[in-house]
Amino acid sequence: MVGQVLDERYEIQQQLGKRAGRRTLLAQDITTKELVVVKLLSFGNELEWDDFKLFEREAETLKTLSHPAIPRYLDFFELNLPNGKGFALVQTYVEGKSLEEHLKAGRTFSEAELQQLAKALLEILIYLHGRQPSVIHRDIKPSNILLTNRSGNSVGKVYLVDFGSVQTLAAREGGTITVVGTYGYMPPEQFGGRTVAASDLYSLGATLIYLVTGTHPADLPQKDGRIQFEQVVNLSPAFAYWLKRMTEPSLDRRLGSASEALQALEQPPPRDVASLVAKKPGGSKVLLTKGVDSLQIIIPPRGFSPELVGLTLFAIAWNSFLVAWTSGAVFFAPFPINLVFGLFSLPFWGAGLSMVLGILFSLFGRVRVCLNQQQISLTSELFRFKYNRPRPTSRHDISKLEYTKRSFKKDSDGDRIEVKPQIIIWAGTQKYEIGSNGLLSEPELDWLAHELSDWLGLPITRE
Repeated sequence: MVGQVLDERYEIQQQLGKRAGRRTLLAQDITTKELVVVKLLSFGNELEWDDFKLFEREAETLKTLSHPAIPRYLDFFELNLPNGKGFALVQTYVEGKSLEEHLKAGRTFSEAELQQLAKALLEILIYLHGRQPSVIHRDIKPSNILLTNRSGNSVGKVYLVDFGSVQTLAAREGGTITVVGTYGYMPPEQFGGRTVAASDLYSLGATLIYLVTGTHPADLPQKDGRIQFEQVVNLSPAFAYWLKRMTEPSLDRRLGSASEALQALEQPPPRDVASLVAKKPGGSKVLLTKGVDSLQIIIPPRGFSPELVGLTLFAIAWNSFLVAWTSGAVFFAPFPINLVFGLFSLPFWGAGLSMVLGILFSLFGRVRVCLNQQQISLTSELFRFKYNRPRPTSRHDISKLEYTKRSFKKDSDGDRIEVKPQIIIWAGTQKYEIGSNGLLSEPELDWLAHELSDWLGLPITRE
């Protein structure tokens, strides 16, 4: 087709790309002498109706867009081809290589350059997602991002191209959804035909992971649906954590908007992100089960300890004295004095029973903390008895993760008292305390605090 003139105006210079029913051509506008890109869609055996719908939607969407980092719509027309009818979309030409081409040519990207790319693309997404109706690209990947004019410390000018998979919210609400995208860069919800603004964030995060690892995201190991890239890269903990939040398979835990993602990148939360890789302390019997949609912590009984011996002996002495004292008062004192003595002894019996339960719980009881997408619950279990305190609360009410390390302070009398280490998860007005009963060591609490922080997507507040 080189040398052929389309619509008596666009002279084809060369073919840039080709796939089933589609061709992308570089042409010169005879009128303006400017180079343009012509995308051809030809009707044939390989073309489906959905292809035409997407092609038409791309043209209609580009008409409404005006952004310096997005190719500009110029023309759209029908034409006769040797094999039948076709349609052509004309847009401005950007002279540059795609990130895919840069990577295959041997170029590597530093963390600073990756962050420049991320910020530039997030600015574009803020514009697209902020349109009325919102525009979702649905196919962000290295071959659809162009880079030009690299100089000094600048990564270059960034362009987002190929809106052939674009979707608007109006289109989604008005009919069926065509599942499009590229495997490895598509978030889980997109496989089911559901696409939201955060879907583009996943694709952007997967693109950046590809650039830093040199490995296609689908070829990297996965755990609970998450791309495991940290072990093969040398990134700062803060940026690695940001990429994890961008590529969370669960929408509830992924960064929700391009604006939020940009803010999180420019102003990471004050947290010790390095310790997100904290490992389970050796010898710990705590069971942690963590998946995409749920997390469960089972804290086993503390077991036998020297302190427990002293408490047991004291409990035996205390309760033995109560049995003797109460029996004597109730059976040998005249009525109604025996009734008064019996009522008077009730608080002491409560204390004695509490000691017995504490001993039994230390030997045989366990604590179970359960989190899922609906609620949080903390259950104390002793034999077949289960007790929830506080009551289960909605997962969406969780607002703060507080971690207190072991310390000492002075009380109102000036005496030095110990503050025991513990984790507190705040959900509304409820607080779920982990470790306050002394069942966990500080290394275990430190490990659990960062596992919870990672799963909840909340920074650790240290008290």
